[in-house]
Amino acid sequence: MQIDKDTVAKVAHLARLEVTEQETTELVGDMNKILDFMAKLNEVDTENVEPLIYMTSDVNVLREDAVRQEITHEEALSNAPEQDGKHFLVAKVIEQKKA
Repeated sequence: MQIDKDTVAKVAHLARLEVTEQETTELVGDMNKILDFMAKLNEVDTENVEPLIYMTSDVNVLREDAVRQEITHEEALSNAPEQDGKHFLVAKVIEQKKA
C-alpha cells in the first residue's frame, strides 16, 4: 500500500487537522516510511516467539487500600488561608447565568 496526498487529506480531515501543501508532502513521505518499516517487520520470523504481555517480569507491589485518618479535621483547616471552622473557603469560580 502506498500513501498519496489524497490519503493524507482524508486522514487529516478525519482527525480534524489542517495541513498545508508542504506538510502534506512531508506526511506522505513519513507515512510511507512507516508502512515500509511495518512491511519489514512482517518479514521477521516470529513462529516460536511467545507473545509479550509485560515489558518486565517485575510485579507491582501495592499497599493495602485501607481508610486511615492521617490528619485531623482541625489540623487540615489550620493550614487554610480562609476557613469557617468546618470548611475551606475558596473563591467562587462558577457563575450562574441570569435568566
